Amino acid sequence: MIQSEVRGGKAPVRQSNLKKRRRNDIIDIWVDPPTASKTGSGNGTEQSAVAGISSDVFLLHTTPVMETPMLPRESGQFIAEHSRDVFVEPKGVERVARLLYNLRNSNDLTVSSWKKSNPMAPAPTSDEAVNWVFVVDTMNFSFWPENESEQCEVTFKGTTYTGYMTLCAAITRAMEEGIPITDPKYFSQISVEELGRVLRSDNETPMPMLQERHQALTEGGRVLLEHGGSFRSFISQAGNDARKMVELIVEKIPSYRDEATYERKKISFYKRAQILVADFWGIMEARGEGDIINMDWLTMFADYRIPQALVYLGALRYSDSLMQALNIGELLPCGDRREVEIRGCSIWSVELIKECLCKLVQDREGKTCDINSAIIDFYLWPYAKQHHKEMAHIPIHHTRSIYY
Repeated sequence: MIQSEVRGGKAPVRQSNLKKRRRNDIIDIWVDPPTASKTGSGNGTEQSAVAGISSDVFLLHTTPVMETPMLPRESGQFIAEHSRDVFVEPKGVERVARLLYNLRNSNDLTVSSWKKSNPMAPAPTSDEAVNWVFVVDTMNFSFWPENESEQCEVTFKGTTYTGYMTLCAAITRAMEEGIPITDPKYFSQISVEELGRVLRSDNETPMPMLQERHQALTEGGRVLLEHGGSFRSFISQAGNDARKMVELIVEKIPSYRDEATYERKKISFYKRAQILVADFWGIMEARGEGDIINMDWLTMFADYRIPQALVYLGALRYSDSLMQALNIGELLPCGDRREVEIRGCSIWSVELIKECLCKLVQDREGKTCDINSAIIDFYLWPYAKQHHKEMAHIPIHHTRSIYY
């Protein structure tokens, strides 16, 4: 026998009568009602002795089923196959692959390109440098301004930065000011006010989502303290395997669990977890501890800037209704179908670009291509920044989220 709560009372239910029906992440158990004694009402009708139970069936709600999410690559393919407002364009994919093929022997498509996009990263000679990567990536989300004319700005060594680079500048500025911002013992206990001073803007526009950044950073710091006291010691548990590294990060640090539901399927993007692994690989220049295997398992890092570049390059296409919504500045909630489609189709288009690029290399040179999705992302992100004026007619999507 199992017991079920029925409007404050307990009704005995025989297991043989259970009928399961899955609905989203909930299993509904439909049960034939127990035989109940009938009592006369005095007016010729009969009522069940079990109050409130239908005469034919009643419903038990069990706890949610913990469905394992599809991995980012599989999620991207699934989303692209079902998308209603974002479309991967084969001709555009081929065009981008040819563009990258022409750059295949340049530093733009090597791990060394990482340093070019992260000029303020410390030299990788200590835990401090590796922890810098962790601190930055743990707060690496949602930099877009509510008003384009009012952006958070941070000036460091004579250069004024906006967007993601304000975070890099602020963390490096704090280090030069003697603040131990890369020490987990410090940042695991930092107050909101202290973090606000570290991330202070040059103007009256603060960095968005200070409370959320504080929660993510202190939570991440506590995890590092539980695993050796540094990101290097924490990530060493994954054995220099990119997939295992992402899985470890997602398992241990809740703010990195970038997941959603799409078409009743649990999917994942893991943008920040993947970029954390790629940034560790980049700062170490793929040498020593940074000589990570299985890097090809990573996808691109689904954010709001690279989709814009992919639309501009013709590898993605938005529906008219989505373009209209983005042009009027509609805020897409995190997990909104259209937001999921933008991110998922971005992942899948880059996977197809990589596949097409590798085929070009194989067909024309008889060689195996070693350019992975992370390197393509390393190229596309600064490309989007450099060509922002040409791409101004293509709106980025706006979603306030801790995941990107």
